[in-house]
Amino acid sequence: MSDNVNILNIEELNILKVDETDIDYHITAEMASPPSYCPQCGCVANLQGYGGKEQLFLDTPSHGKRVGVKLHRKRYRCKECSRTFLEPLKFMDESRAMTTRLIEYIEKQSLKRTFTSLSDEIGLDEKTIRNVFKDYARELEKHTHFTTPKWLGIDEAHLLHNYRCVISNVRERTIVEILKNRNKPTVIDYLKQLPNKEYVEIVCMDMWPTYRDSAKLALPHAKIVIDKFHVVKGANIALEKIRKEIRRTLTDTQRKTLMHDRYTLLKRKAKLKPFQLLKLESWTLNFPQLGLAHRLKEEFFDIFDTSVDRYEAMNRYQEWKGQTPSSMKPYFADLNTSMKNWEKEIFNYFDLPDKRATNAYTETLNGLIKIMNRNGRGYSFDVLRTKVLFTEGVHKVKKLNYRRRHIDQGFLPILIIDEPELNLGADVSTLIQKLLEENKQSLSTR
Repeated sequence: MSDNVNILNIEELNILKVDETDIDYHITAEMASPPSYCPQCGCVANLQGYGGKEQLFLDTPSHGKRVGVKLHRKRYRCKECSRTFLEPLKFMDESRAMTTRLIEYIEKQSLKRTFTSLSDEIGLDEKTIRNVFKDYARELEKHTHFTTPKWLGIDEAHLLHNYRCVISNVRERTIVEILKNRNKPTVIDYLKQLPNKEYVEIVCMDMWPTYRDSAKLALPHAKIVIDKFHVVKGANIALEKIRKEIRRTLTDTQRKTLMHDRYTLLKRKAKLKPFQLLKLESWTLNFPQLGLAHRLKEEFFDIFDTSVDRYEAMNRYQEWKGQTPSSMKPYFADLNTSMKNWEKEIFNYFDLPDKRATNAYTETLNGLIKIMNRNGRGYSFDVLRTKVLFTEGVHKVKKLNYRRRHIDQGFLPILIIDEPELNLGADVSTLIQKLLEENKQSLSTR
């Protein structure tokens, strides 16, 4: 019996019996002491026994085994008010038949593990774990407030067969929201309700008209800047068109080689390794049209990689466009059309005090969210959103300077020193690491 006394570490209980199997602990218990007052009328020590019942509830796993507790719970009758009641259980959530600490365990673990793995570990139905998670998600959302970004990014991720709008803090590389879709009413409603929205100076986005229209309506004071990443990739798209066209004229062996060398062609020349430079030289010498397209791609990238003002950048672009041979113009037509239609917003990039206005880092979320969804075996959008935004340890927090204030209380004022914090959102690099760890853990348990 002495070995059983503290097995649950719940001081309100006396452990009567412990049965152990390969995967479970079956514990029989009773309350250590009777109630001292009636919870109905508050009368003290005027109670009599009135039967009881057995209840089964679950507790947190112990030593790698599931824990079930059968509680002999007594009923009492108050002689003053004549009402009956069962022994109160402060440590238990009766609506879910589990201890409050098990609920807390599920809440914490569900943000970094799959519901299936928790279900197997605890012995609960997966639906119950989902419901605990939903309640926890609501509480997290209620008490977590992300600081409105000074440089606000609008992008999207392809999640559960739909495009979802991703709101980011561009300078801090954090995610602050994932909207259910990227429709104009949804984006406008979000931007309009932003706290301190006058703080937003720059809205960085791709060339999706809905985002521009929404930002102009909800944040008319902010400067719209097209994400450099989405501009320059147009040159890579043009190069890909030429590569695919040439590939159709090759032998099977040559075709396979050119397919695997596509990343050598798309990567910036200055970042290529010596053996990649040899591959590049081989292709561009043997296929002059491909070499010309690659040179045009590099020169277009150079415009956005130099520290020049908008007027110099516009001149360089016009010079680049004018020097494009007629044979190349059809391939770069889409890029030039975008440059014309979005000219103001694209060249706003060159007015920035530093050239870091890009949401390129959010692109990695697409692949990682797919991994997370595959591990979760059918997560809903709300679950995936909560895991991205609220996983423990991913928030980037910035402490402000100490602030001193006095509160008058009685004759002497009390000095209070605040250390306010700004929650800047879910840090993308930390989030990536967490999701990869979850994926590794999920694979190891299969």
